Amino acid sequence: MSESAPQRPSGRGRFITFEGGEGTGKSTQIKKLADRLTAAKLRIRVTREPGGSPGAEIMRHLVLSGMGKLLGPEAETLLFAAARDDHVRTVIQPALSQGVWVLCDRFADSTRAYQGSLGQVPDGLINAMQRVTIGDLKPDLTIILDLPVEIGLQRAAARRGSGTPDRFEAEKLSFHQGLREAYRKIAAEDPARCVLIDANSDPDTVAARIWTALRERLLPTPASVVSV
Repeated sequence: MSESAPQRPSGRGRFITFEGGEGTGKSTQIKKLADRLTAAKLRIRVTREPGGSPGAEIMRHLVLSGMGKLLGPEAETLLFAAARDDHVRTVIQPALSQGVWVLCDRFADSTRAYQGSLGQVPDGLINAMQRVTIGDLKPDLTIILDLPVEIGLQRAAARRGSGTPDRFEAEKLSFHQGLREAYRKIAAEDPARCVLIDANSDPDTVAARIWTALRERLLPTPASVVSV
């Protein structure tokens, strides 16, 4: 197909984060967007949290294995902060400084939703950890995928197959319902950065909604036509 391609930004790359509960399709949609932006001749780096760098991947294993939950929500927040610090310093900031567009599966909003809203970790502690780990870094756009909890959990179970649920997938239904509301609140409180996307459709329809939001927010000026 042919369409208007985004202009390659001069200087810093763009930072786009994807958020949402379990089974909302973040990984699928990140891949679709990465493919589309790559076809439009942009340099792309796909990454994730927790994880994304060697040090952070170690923290990911600790968190998803349930170690953080055993230590309590404050300690779990510190584990996420340590992972994010390594991730930002070694992956995200270097890529952005080189003009690369970074697509990240979860970022700081996940800490506010999971540990803040649901774990009841005080905002003061979360804000302090954010100042230390990311400073002034802020996503240019945050895509929050919204899906009824029961559907998301069914998708997560189908994806997992016979595998063991991770620390968050194993939580009760009420936890996931609270998580959905926490993300909807984040989207409502920061509409300039966040876009709430209805993810209760086939992947291509959801991808089209994301692309429309991205063009409206980050690519207001059409450039030359390119085949993608």
